[in-house]
Amino acid sequence: MNESTQAGTPSATVTGMVDHVLALAATWTRWNGEPVHADGRVHTPHKAIRRVTDHLIDHLAEMEARLAGERPQPDYWHASTITTGADLAPFTPQDLDEARSRLTRLARVWAVRLDALTAEQLDDSPGEGWSFRELARHVQESVYYADAVGDLS
Repeated sequence: MNESTQAGTPSATVTGMVDHVLALAATWTRWNGEPVHADGRVHTPHKAIRRVTDHLIDHLAEMEARLAGERPQPDYWHASTITTGADLAPFTPQDLDEARSRLTRLARVWAVRLDALTAEQLDDSPGEGWSFRELARHVQESVYYADAVGDLS
């Protein structure tokens, strides 16, 4: 991620993160099947896509609930503490196409929602938790999962 993406609008922060993840994912069809071990966790291409997707879904649901005046539903993801059989599968060109479709659309939902909010809503967000501007910066941190797998070209 570059500094200009991090310093841009909240929507650019999220879409920039997804662009970065997908640029790395484009190299993962070369993955040799050996999981990457980093920070006491196991990382694979499918797991990185799963974690980025889950993180975007979780915090989008939080933001929508808070905007509707509801308490966000608790998060019960197993997150990166588990590695599923699906996480260990080869990462094929079709998987890359699916990841592109999924993450691009999800980033667009985030961008549309964030761009519709006023500066006040971004910085003085309803409900408990991070402001929505901070939430976008937090979601950007899920780039970690893709960076852990790295560029496999």
